[in-house]
Amino acid sequence: MPTDLKPSLFPNSFVFGNIYGKEVTLFNLKNKSGVQLSIINYGAAITQLLVPDRNGILADIVLGFDDLDGYLQKGNRFFGAVVGRYANRIAQGRVSIHGTAYQLSKNRGEHSIHGGYVGFDKVIWKILETNGTDFLKLSYESRDGEEGFPGNLNVTVSYSLSADNALKIEYAATTDKPTIINLTNHSYFNLYTSGQLSILDHELMINAGFYTEVNEDLIPTGKILDVKGGPLDFNSPKVIGRDIALLPTDYDHNIILNNVSGAFTKAAELYHAPSGRCMEVFTNQPGMQFYSGNFLDGSLKGKSGKAYGKYSGLCLETQHYPDSPNHQNFPSTTLLPGQTYSHITSYNFSVR
Repeated sequence: MPTDLKPSLFPNSFVFGNIYGKEVTLFNLKNKSGVQLSIINYGAAITQLLVPDRNGILADIVLGFDDLDGYLQKGNRFFGAVVGRYANRIAQGRVSIHGTAYQLSKNRGEHSIHGGYVGFDKVIWKILETNGTDFLKLSYESRDGEEGFPGNLNVTVSYSLSADNALKIEYAATTDKPTIINLTNHSYFNLYTSGQLSILDHELMINAGFYTEVNEDLIPTGKILDVKGGPLDFNSPKVIGRDIALLPTDYDHNIILNNVSGAFTKAAELYHAPSGRCMEVFTNQPGMQFYSGNFLDGSLKGKSGKAYGKYSGLCLETQHYPDSPNHQNFPSTTLLPGQTYSHITSYNFSVR
């Protein structure tokens, strides 16, 4: 992160740049154990996460950029941002809610992805609360009709660091008209250090028995398939690179977690043996998109000018299923007036 930034009005925050005539603020959080988290209110994006290895040496384990221009460049693949109003894909950008049809923006070929052309990753979030140390809360009001979505949606996202090195992200939302919602954080992790080497040597465990089958456009077919014995079977930890060649698209799949009750449970565990860093993922969501950074091609220059090539980082995006509104056998993503959307995910860090 730049060291010459001008202080902002909030404690332990800095001016990161300007867009839409508004100031973008960078917040630096830190817990008592030394984990450091940086967030900007453009896209509510995590820009830096410093975590110790088994020798206590801190390294930045998320991909991102040193300045606002990096996040504004064409081709930015949602680095660290909150994505919505609907994370992941919706076929043909079409949904029907209580019998009313809506056409959403088609920003990925014939389909909609991550909220449209100007999703939640490309807006300025309002700063609601921060203690300047280990907590930040942001909000955004998505207007009725934005990117085709119905209803005025009021969203909040909170980031907190615990003393035992857990990063908790809590989302909440309400609407004044029936709508759909599916939020997640799109951080790219590399437990060695940001953008160095590849994530193919990381060991991954995913607590899941099934996944949603997709077509050539990565749109769900509606079929739910068993992971057992296949390349998507991570019930026993395995190195990510072991079976990746068995898939035509590498890893970019919605995994159905063993969490039918919606309880806050362990979804996954990522481990990097050389550094000893371990990241456990807990969530109350029914699914998780495991994406191995397949579309990173070296054209984006990240922190300190590093090129982000294929497999530079991976995403573990807790979520509802892609294209859920168009599949009656998928969990509902409809939000009604009077209801509150609630999504909690925690990334817990330790060493071995």
